[in-house]
Amino acid sequence: MTIVGVPAEIKPDEYRVAITPDGVRELHLHGVDVLIEAGAGIGASIPDEDYVAAGASIAATAAEVWERSDIVCKVKEPLASEFEYFREGLVLFTYLHLAAYPAVADALLDRGVIGVAYETVQPADGTLPLLAPMSEVAGRMSVQIGAHFLERHNGGRGVLMGGAPGVRPARVVVLGAGNVGWNAAWMAAGLEAEVDLLDKNVERLRWVDQIQMGRVTTLTSNRGQVERVVEQADLVIGAVLVPGGRAPVVVSEDMVASMRPGAVVVDIAIDQGGCIETSRETTHHDPTFVVHDVVHYAVGNMPGAVPHTSTYALTNVTLPYLAELARLGVRQAVAVDAALALGVNTAGGHVVNAAVAEALGKAAVDVHDVLGS
Repeated sequence: MTIVGVPAEIKPDEYRVAITPDGVRELHLHGVDVLIEAGAGIGASIPDEDYVAAGASIAATAAEVWERSDIVCKVKEPLASEFEYFREGLVLFTYLHLAAYPAVADALLDRGVIGVAYETVQPADGTLPLLAPMSEVAGRMSVQIGAHFLERHNGGRGVLMGGAPGVRPARVVVLGAGNVGWNAAWMAAGLEAEVDLLDKNVERLRWVDQIQMGRVTTLTSNRGQVERVVEQADLVIGAVLVPGGRAPVVVSEDMVASMRPGAVVVDIAIDQGGCIETSRETTHHDPTFVVHDVVHYAVGNMPGAVPHTSTYALTNVTLPYLAELARLGVRQAVAVDAALALGVNTAGGHVVNAAVAEALGKAAVDVHDVLGS
C-alpha cells in the first residue's frame, strides 16, 4: 500500500502544512495510508487528534516520515538539512521553484528523486491550478502588507491607502495581471486607492477593465510606462510570473532610486528570483529592508503568515493530483495526465521540464523517456 508522508515545514516562519484532515480522509478512502509528523499541523491550528480521527498515523520524527513514505508531500522547497533524506525513486510533491533554488535542483538530481512541483502542473488551457490559490492569497496579502508599511512608524511615507475626503489616496502600481496581480489590484481598489495594473497581455487587461469598470486603470507594460508609474507610486507590487523560469527584472535599481522616500515595494515574485532588481529574499521574522530610502518587502512564503486559510486553500487543489500519484503511481499518473507530466521537474537524475531546464542551464530530457511512461 502506498504511504504518503507529510513532514512539518521547517522553513523559517512557515506554519502551513501540506494536507488537511479532510484530505487525509479522502486518501484513506482510496486505500492510501497517510503518515503525519507529530505537530505538523499545529501552526495551522490543526491538532494531531484531528488527523488521527481522519485515519492518519502520527510519526514521532521527520526522519521517520521521509524513510517510510513513498510520496512525501510538503508545502515549501526542502532545505539543505532535508537533503539527507533524499533517495532514488522517492516522489517529492511540493512547491520547488528550482529556478530560484538551484541547490535544491542539484540535490534532487544527485539522489535521483522524482520532484513534482506544484507550480508547473499545467492543463492544456495554460492555467496553473496549484499555484492559483497561493497566488490569490499572496496578492490579497500584498495590499494589507503595503498599507502597513506605508504607515510612518513602519518606515513608510505616512500615506493612507484610501486617502481622506479632500486628500488624494495612495497610488498603487501592480506589475502583472495574473492571479497574483489581479487579486492585488482588486484589494487595493477595494480600499479606494488609485490603482494602475500593468501587463503585456492586452486581452487580459481588457478582461480586467470589463470586470472593474474603471476602478482599476489598465496599462500596457513597457519600459517607459513602468518608469513613469513607478516614479509616482506610493506602493509597487511585483506580481510577474514565468512558469518554471526565473521572473524577469521589470523594475531596475534606477527606477527604485527615482521613487519618493518612504515608498514601499512588495516583490511577490521573490520565490522565482524577484522582479525588482534591488530585492533579496526576507522572512516573516525580518520582512523588510531599505534601499534608496524605499522600503522593500520580499518574503518568499507570504501565505505562510495566514497558515490556516492557506493550508485549506492549497489542499483543495493539490489533493486530486496527490490522490492520482498515490493510486496510480507516478509512471501511470504521468502517462494519463499531461498536466501532471508538466509538473515533474526532475526524475532519474535528469531535468524533465523544459522551462526549468532552461532556467537552470541544463539539457531537458523527455519525462516519458525517463519514467518509461
